[in-house]
Amino acid sequence: MIGSAVQSIDSARRGISANLQAERRSALGQFMTPASVARYMASLFSIQPGSRIRLLDPGAGLGALSAAFIHSWQPRAGADSALDVTAYEIDSELRKHLECHMAACRDEVVTQARTLGTTILPYDFIQAAANPLEFGTRADFTHAILNPPYKKISNDSMHRKWLRTNGIETVNLYSAFVALSVQLLMDGGELVAIIPRSFCNGPYYKPFREFIRGIASIEHIHLFGSRNTAFKDDEVLQENVILKLVRGTPQGQVIVSHCADDTFGDYMERICDFSEIVKPGDHEGFIHIPAIEKTASAGLGRQFCHTLADLGVEVSTGPVVDFRMKSYLRALPTADSVPLLYPCHFTGNRLLWPLEKSKKPNAIALHDETRRWLYPSGCYTIVRRFSSKEEKRRVMATVVKPDDLPGGAWIGFENHLNVFHSGKQGLPQELAHGLCAYLNSAMLDQNIRAFSGHTQVNATDLRSLKYPSRQALMRLGRWLKQAEDVTQEQIDERIRAIA
Repeated sequence: MIGSAVQSIDSARRGISANLQAERRSALGQFMTPASVARYMASLFSIQPGSRIRLLDPGAGLGALSAAFIHSWQPRAGADSALDVTAYEIDSELRKHLECHMAACRDEVVTQARTLGTTILPYDFIQAAANPLEFGTRADFTHAILNPPYKKISNDSMHRKWLRTNGIETVNLYSAFVALSVQLLMDGGELVAIIPRSFCNGPYYKPFREFIRGIASIEHIHLFGSRNTAFKDDEVLQENVILKLVRGTPQGQVIVSHCADDTFGDYMERICDFSEIVKPGDHEGFIHIPAIEKTASAGLGRQFCHTLADLGVEVSTGPVVDFRMKSYLRALPTADSVPLLYPCHFTGNRLLWPLEKSKKPNAIALHDETRRWLYPSGCYTIVRRFSSKEEKRRVMATVVKPDDLPGGAWIGFENHLNVFHSGKQGLPQELAHGLCAYLNSAMLDQNIRAFSGHTQVNATDLRSLKYPSRQALMRLGRWLKQAEDVTQEQIDERIRAIA
């Protein structure tokens, strides 16, 4: 049975993964697919009895995905069916295992009614797919199944140049593999991939999102409930999604499914209008993944319809890049310096400055070379760009007030902070506190998680959010200033009252 081949590959995966050197794994950028995930991915494809299928498996590794597809295809194929698998694997050690596993699959498909062919190619998939001498203009794969490598592409690399010859602009191998694979599908061809969720938002992946929406429709998105479950044997903390695309078909409704881990024991799904996935009028094209059950974020309501521009507020990344200003950094405040704030100065929602035992500087010299990177003393709402996996909320906001940083007419905000301001000036205190309360609410947290799968929160993400009115935020800020020891439950109750 092909199912035994899938389990055999999974046993090999665990053994090889445990012994694979970290340096080699980093160079490959690839993590091998668990059997349960591979089987689920294969189940998402449409297979017509009697059809001839040409399957593409770029970056095939040990062959778990191809084997799972064969296992899913065999009982559904019907008479006179044929399956041709084209698998790419550049790593010679993995390719030896792949060849054995594909041979085992061929040996088990022994009926005259079905034929199975497998071709294993030892090439760099990006180079081969982008090379017209290799593929010409053919786009005749009917199906593609992918667990692509995850590694950044440098701007001056050959990979970047090969991709640009095919009209693909992207920053990571995983999105490059997906884009090329879609191009190699015939119209109506289906692709299922397990990839990091980072493509859903952020400016770097905007060209990739536009490319995918221009060539294919999104049919299904599956989200795992925890960052460390899909590839837990490899200790991968990147949040992953399983994405199904269909080339050349109009965009319709999208199936969204969730489960806690790779056992799929609590699997749930619902059908969503595409307007829930990509908000109408969103020029960034962020991809939201709605919750299955009703939550605080299931509908923000008409009261949460304002942009930061409506509020007269801006958000920017902290302008101080410390390695460019090393000669001006000060371990502790001096007579000629002003406060310099890093993420380490923020614990929970509190500002702790200066930190005498910190590895980071606490101050920066006030100088003609530094002044243009500083903000005048005032009231600012600050959000750290990175949260740790232990923190319950993705967004952690704090208000910085002039009396928190005595003795300075200027403030330096380091590059790992986001700063809410008004024309590079401070905000009214009530507004800054109101923004802080809203940003720290469970409703906001659920909303940002719907489109952001990584721990980084960029200024672009914060600009894309919808906010209460300025008046509502001012009222919220006055309440927060007067209250003592406010709990999360009290903040959430106040936010629900706005809705």
